Parts: sequence; C-alpha cells; structure tokens
Amino acid sequence: MEILNNGIGTDPDGGFMKVERYNAESTEKMAYHYKEILKLIGENVDREGLLNTPMRVAKAMQFLTHGYSLNPDDIVTSAIFEEDYKQMVIVKDIELFSMCEHHMIPFIGKAHVAYIPDKHITGLSKIARVVDAYARRLQIQERLTTQIKDTLQRTLRPLGVGVVIEAKHLCMAMRGVQKQSSVTTTSDFSGAFMHQETRNEFLSLIGHKLS
Repeated sequence: MEILNNGIGTDPDGGFMKVERYNAESTEKMAYHYKEILKLIGENVDREGLLNTPMRVAKAMQFLTHGYSLNPDDIVTSAIFEEDYKQMVIVKDIELFSMCEHHMIPFIGKAHVAYIPDKHITGLSKIARVVDAYARRLQIQERLTTQIKDTLQRTLRPLGVGVVIEAKHLCMAMRGVQKQSSVTTTSDFSGAFMHQETRNEFLSLIGHKLS
C-alpha cells in the first residue's frame, strides 16, 4: 500500500506546498463508505461543511493506521552499532497516539522504554519510531506494550528490556463509563528487568511506581 508521507515541498515559484501521497483506490473506497456512514447517522452530506469530509476522513484514517506499512524490526536493524556499554538506556516520555480496536476511538499517552545492551545498541530515535510503528494501528494498550518489548528483545538481543505505557482512553472518557480522569498503566519486562532491583531502578528513573 502506498501510504501518505506528509511533508513540505517546494513549488516551481519557490514557495511551499503540502505533499501528500495516498493509495488512491483505498482512499476512494473509504470515502464512499464514510459518506454512507454520515447518511446513516442522519447528516446531510450535501451541506457545505461536509462536502469534503468523507475524503478527509479517508486520508486521516490512512495516516492514523500507517503503522501497518512499517516493519518495526527493520527500523531497529537499520541502525545497530557495536558498543561495549552494559548500563541501562532509557528513552522516556515518548508521546503516542493510537486507536482502540474495540471502538476505534483514540487513546493518548506516553511510553517509557529501557534496555540494557549486550554488545549492541540502536539509534535512540529508532526506539521512538518502533513505538509509533505499533501505535499507528488499531490497538489495545496491553498488546502494544508487549510488541515494543518483544521487538527490542528480538532485534538487539539485549540483557533485558522494560516498557511502561501510561495512556488516557477516550472510549472511557467519552462513552461507556465516562470517567474523564482515569489513566491506564501497562508494563512488560524481560531478562534483567525481571529482577526487582533492576526494575525498581528503571521505574525510579522514569519517576513511576507500579503496585
């Protein structure tokens, strides 16, 4: 699938223009169905404000789920370096935006990721990109947490990996139980992080406590 790559290009006159690339066939099909959905909820699809909404939503949905076109393993292995460093590496407060697969309503939060290298490290930005690659799919927070951990463990073969995610689920805030202040925390650990002392060090460094 040819997924969009939003960016800024330069037009022939030296100005700037927005560059968007989408799968044209998918966009047309999705726009058609979104138009039908608008009709089913009782909207007038011919009014000015909604004329281009189906196409906009079709493009937005492709962006929000573009993680399906990304290979997280390839992201990590594209920047692996040998390094004699065996202390904890932490990338914390990684913003994440995902969509609950049960209601297709967003959940928004932060991921804290750590690993202890065993001869190999990866570029720090790659860790954030792995988070995005899995978050930009229909997800549940529990699975997302484990997928990030498993990818780093599989590709880097470190001494251990720790992942903590804190997120606010709009499906809880906007519908159902309608609790606006609740935050969900999930965690997953491997290797050295299975030891209480190592795990506590990680949690202390990210300023978090798990009961």
